[in-house]
Amino acid sequence: MNPTAIIADDEPALRRHLERLLGEYWPELEIVASVGDGSAAREAVEAHAPDIAFLDIRMPAPDGLALAAELADRVAVVFVTAYDEHAVEAFEHAAVDYLVKPVSEERLQATVARLQARSDAPAPAPEADLLRALAEKITTPAAYLSWLRVSQGDEVALVAVDDVLFFRADRKYTSAITANGEHLLRQSISELESSLDPERFWRIHRSTIVAVSAVRSARRDLRGRYHVRLHDSDEELPVSAAHAHLFRSA
Repeated sequence: MNPTAIIADDEPALRRHLERLLGEYWPELEIVASVGDGSAAREAVEAHAPDIAFLDIRMPAPDGLALAAELADRVAVVFVTAYDEHAVEAFEHAAVDYLVKPVSEERLQATVARLQARSDAPAPAPEADLLRALAEKITTPAAYLSWLRVSQGDEVALVAVDDVLFFRADRKYTSAITANGEHLLRQSISELESSLDPERFWRIHRSTIVAVSAVRSARRDLRGRYHVRLHDSDEELPVSAAHAHLFRSA
């Protein structure tokens, strides 16, 4: 029989995105329920007895952590979270893995491989092994940036992260765009992304990170591609297909 799973997350767009990726990288997996809160997830587990549960850590009660505690030894749990710090709590519930929003294709493939290896094993891995596997994936979270050191001629100036509308990559450097102008940072956009709060800044393209608070709307063109419009800028920012789910309506 094919393996089965449920998805529980209060963001419909993320559920659809995750279901699409699972269909692509694990077509044998059957999604038997996709729900928006912990209560519905509990009912889905009772009704379908799935092999795997993808649980949002922050969703209407019970949240993912509380539900995982209830479901111990009944289902393999993969947490979905915006914060790596929650993975520490995942230790206590012996989760198989965790995914950080927005879920990337590469990271999901690693999770699928872990789940498939677990299902092929003659018996569930002991809790210590699960914790050790999770520990390899986790780094100590650093405090998010509040200030940027930017080059201005021969001087270095400070720019508040709160003032940034978006970041744009330019080879080895990154430009921080504010309402007052453009500021050069001597670091790659990937290095910068790890220092920004993922709830406040979204990667929408390989070369662009946008401040969520600066987004006025997202326009879809005739080819189905999204373009972000900002409150304090006339510039439109393209959204790559990998990140389009951030702007699709429920």
